[in-house]
Amino acid sequence: MPDADAGAVPAGCLFCRIAAGDLPARVVLRTPRVLAFEDVNPQAPLHVLVVPVRHVESAAAISEGDGELLEEMLIAAREVAEASGKGGGGYRLVMNVGDDAGNTVPHLHLHVVGGRRLGWPPG
Repeated sequence: MPDADAGAVPAGCLFCRIAAGDLPARVVLRTPRVLAFEDVNPQAPLHVLVVPVRHVESAAAISEGDGELLEEMLIAAREVAEASGKGGGGYRLVMNVGDDAGNTVPHLHLHVVGGRRLGWPPG
């Protein structure tokens, strides 16, 4: 459930609905502030999304007070990769910001991708 100080939350925010338990997801890690779940359209053997429970629209909306939240997201990403057994050879962390970057859900999220050799640039 979003924090009380989160401000207005878009009624149809997919990731807010998942965090609230209103929509199913294959959750792999949950803390009071962060949720990690499998991507429904995986691009690699490991493809997990790490999202804040409270609504933050994107990395462009991060403020100085969000440092601990970002730290928790990065630690969660590492834990997900390590626990999966698929991150041993390395993994990629990706945050897309805006339509031109391919962001399709306006809620801050970190892709944890790995389990195979990843090329550059990404598709």
